[in-house]
Amino acid sequence: MEFSAQQLPQLEAMCTVLYTSQNPQERSQADQALKVFGTLPEYMAHCKTVLDNSSSPYAQVFAASSMLKLVTEHTLSLSARIEMRAYFLRYLDERGPSLEPYVVTSLVQLLCRMTKLGWFEDDAMRPIADEGKVFLDKGVSETSEMHYFLGLKILTMAVSEMNCPCPGRTLTQHRKVAVSFRDRSLFQIYQMSLSSLAYLKRSDNVRLMEQAMSLSLACLSFDFVGTCIDDSTEDLGTIQIPSSWRSVVEDASTLETYFEYYSNSQPPLSNKCLECLVRMASVRRSLFSSEVERIAFLGRLIRGTRDILSSQRGLQHHENYHEFCRLLGRLKTNYQLSELVGLEAYPEWTTLVADFTIQSLKSWQWASASVFYLLGLWSRLVSSMPYLKGDKPSLLEAQVPRITQAYIESRLLSVTAQGGGPDALDEEEHLEDQLDSLPYLCRFQYAETAAFITHWMDPCLSQYQAESSSTSGQLDVIESQLTWLVHIVSAVIRGRVSSSGAEAYEQLDGDLAARVFTIIAASESTVHSQRHSIRSKQRLELALISFLQSFRRAYIGEQVVHSSKVYTRLREKCGIADHIAVMNALLGKICFNLKVYGSCEEVINATLGLFQDLAAGYMSGKVMLKLDAVSMLLQHHTSEYFPFLSCAPNSKCRTTYYLTLGRLLFMEDTPGAFDAFVQPLGQVLSAIASASASASSVEALKASVPKETVVGIFRDLRGITAATTNRRTYGLVFEWLYPTHFPVIITCLDAWADTPEVSNAILKFLAEFVHNKTQRLTFDSSSANGILLFREVSKALCAYGNRILSLPPPSSDPYGQRFKGIWISCSILTKSLSGNYVNFGVFDLYGDPALRDALDVCLKMLLGISTQDILGYKKLAKAYYAFVDSLCHNHVPALAKRDDSIFASIITALEAGIKSLDVSISSQCASAIDNLAGYYFKHKPDGPKPNETGLQLQEHLGRHPDAFPRVLSTLFDVVLFEDCSNQWSLSRPMLTLILVTESVYSQIRQQVIQSQPADRQPAVANCLDKLMTDVKRTLDAKNRDKFTQNLTVARHDLKTKQ
Repeated sequence: MEFSAQQLPQLEAMCTVLYTSQNPQERSQADQALKVFGTLPEYMAHCKTVLDNSSSPYAQVFAASSMLKLVTEHTLSLSARIEMRAYFLRYLDERGPSLEPYVVTSLVQLLCRMTKLGWFEDDAMRPIADEGKVFLDKGVSETSEMHYFLGLKILTMAVSEMNCPCPGRTLTQHRKVAVSFRDRSLFQIYQMSLSSLAYLKRSDNVRLMEQAMSLSLACLSFDFVGTCIDDSTEDLGTIQIPSSWRSVVEDASTLETYFEYYSNSQPPLSNKCLECLVRMASVRRSLFSSEVERIAFLGRLIRGTRDILSSQRGLQHHENYHEFCRLLGRLKTNYQLSELVGLEAYPEWTTLVADFTIQSLKSWQWASASVFYLLGLWSRLVSSMPYLKGDKPSLLEAQVPRITQAYIESRLLSVTAQGGGPDALDEEEHLEDQLDSLPYLCRFQYAETAAFITHWMDPCLSQYQAESSSTSGQLDVIESQLTWLVHIVSAVIRGRVSSSGAEAYEQLDGDLAARVFTIIAASESTVHSQRHSIRSKQRLELALISFLQSFRRAYIGEQVVHSSKVYTRLREKCGIADHIAVMNALLGKICFNLKVYGSCEEVINATLGLFQDLAAGYMSGKVMLKLDAVSMLLQHHTSEYFPFLSCAPNSKCRTTYYLTLGRLLFMEDTPGAFDAFVQPLGQVLSAIASASASASSVEALKASVPKETVVGIFRDLRGITAATTNRRTYGLVFEWLYPTHFPVIITCLDAWADTPEVSNAILKFLAEFVHNKTQRLTFDSSSANGILLFREVSKALCAYGNRILSLPPPSSDPYGQRFKGIWISCSILTKSLSGNYVNFGVFDLYGDPALRDALDVCLKMLLGISTQDILGYKKLAKAYYAFVDSLCHNHVPALAKRDDSIFASIITALEAGIKSLDVSISSQCASAIDNLAGYYFKHKPDGPKPNETGLQLQEHLGRHPDAFPRVLSTLFDVVLFEDCSNQWSLSRPMLTLILVTESVYSQIRQQVIQSQPADRQPAVANCLDKLMTDVKRTLDAKNRDKFTQNLTVARHDLKTKQ
């Protein structure tokens, strides 16, 4: 495509439509017409023409973004990139002051991206810090504020670009550039940010100040050691600032600059100052030259925050408020309580922070997201008390009870103010964050706090019990207040596990727990049980389940002494004498919820989670078996007794429900109980079989049997099968299902293969059923059950696969509509092939096509998916490569018999998998290649044990001679030049591949050498020469270990010479 300045008006018009049109069709047409500019390197010249001649900001930003795409995705000559980089600098110098801000941003990003990508290729690509300084100097000498802004913008973008992984580059390549930039330029840029802030104190240009502060923040936010800091999380971690920065960090003027800017500015500048202070408060301990300097630095932080608290300056702005809370939180995270109490300003600071916390708690609507940091600060202070030495008082005894009581009171009053408080209680993330800090705070002065909780709890409980005198609106408020109180008690009880001196407080735990058990009893009364659809009642139920989980962990765990003093108080208050009585209460609550809350998926999930955790413990499970409630559950477990099983939203819960029941059922060897338990499920399967027999077609079957019934029964079966952990229990399930009910599986898969909701549920059951975990699939030596089971699996896979292959590709959601079912099918076959309960040689010996058919249908389904899609979906990729690894490990003859296209596709996919950042995938690929190449080395026509399979593999490789050499070259690149954590796994197939590609190994070696920069080629050649030292032409374990050792040494040598 030729482009000239005469075509510029047309391009400008299309760019205007692209960025401003409200009509999606017009924008799409413009995008289609213009996207060609980002496809080939030849279009760089066209984009430059646009920049040189167009005055349209939309055309300019389009040209810059197209060039960014070209630079990132295509390889340009070094000379062209150096020339283009110089051009962008000139362009910004000459035309930058008149450009729109978004155009400037695009051009600066383009400049910095070129700098990053060419960082190691030429020294001309590196002086970004000096180039930014030129703009700063020009801004000062010519009093050009725009040039000064451009300089700051270039430096800020350079730091950000170097700190973020670039599309199309590995993480290792990114870190190499980032580390070099850190060591060469970052400190210089940070010093420029501080000098700019000092210079701009005399200016009234807020825009320049904000950009200078953004530059300073970008420098402090740099990922210095490759830890991938996530700003969205509270745990910022320790910032590993290099030692060369020590003098600047210890300089008192650095912190004073940030505090001074904060005092004299408004958001967003002021909150950027606080963000910088948060990072300064997080610098590593070892950075300081002495403990005296570190304490002096802490003193400046404490005095600065104290002054802000005293004046309350800027805290009326929410952005400042939130960052200031983060700053306070970091002070205890990074410093010890003993260091804080030794400061002169500590007593005043403690009082001010306590008052600030209490005020924040009262302003719950405004500060809900910030309270977490303050509670975390006090929680960490309290948890450090046992380690506080010396005679300096902590002053926490006076402040912590005030804060704890303020928190409790503010939560309860928030309910009244908000008419039920749905926001505060429904924000699960904030709620959990706050409650995590409560155990330490409440147990610090526990008697006082427990009395305060009781003071609020008793009146609420009395009103709740007097149900007939309360209106619906009043009950909403009472239930919400009780919800808060139960959550708080739950957190306090949970804190017993980690709290010191827990036994002394068991009676207080018992007092609070007794009140919650009373609430549980009251909540099941007639009036309250009818409110199951009301949100406030559902929230109360969730809080009660949370309490029961906390109480279970603290007082019913496997290691808990059941003579705890907590039961003394429970017996006095509510008649619960021991842990067995508590278990009865828990099971009663579980059964009640499962019967009543079928329409609330959240409550059902939480209830089943509690039920599952109770049954998971060996001792607690044994106790449960003695209870009448469990006997009732095992005998009456269907939807007739528990309506939640019939509610569609709860369909996925059925697996958990039957898994838990199965665990309880299988704890004792009672075949009669098992038969009675599965009888209702067998009736459902028989009903489906009967409907299938009487149906004239698939459509008739689907019309007579609701799909919900099919999904439900197979989720139930999956749960029961998952509960089998040994030969005895698995045998019970197997003998029940086979051969009587297995035809139903084939029938349902054939009928509902085009309905993923149904077919996936059936396939997941099969995947569980064939999984030989804990060696549960162990049949007698005279039994053919393993072979019979695989034949049924083969039929099921063929029924599903053939139906899927006959359907047209989905127009949307390929994963949900097709890929998910395929990867589950793959998983079924993989588990069968690697289960060690089938002698697969029998099938070929007796001409049984089961194995061949299963492999054929799975390979056909997988070949319909591109390698890009396989790697794009994690579960699909894991299942695919596990299947290929299993094939290459035990079934190479079966693979060798496949078509050339299948063989080539598998090799290509394995090569792509080696490059995966997922260690499990790349390791599986390496294992598969090692097994495949090892088999070929051993059994090829001129090998030590030639056979027919070796000849077939040789024919495949003859038609694809570059297959193994390509894989070997990729392995060299990954192992030698990238930072891979699974080096040993990836190195194993390399010797095998070298031995089977001896004739072309010298060419591969030369390609690897030439792929490196010229200055590194001699070092790479020297390392490769040492690879085969003392390595023989065999694949015995000792020889392979020697090669791996040589490779490790070579890799280390290359790393040290970089």
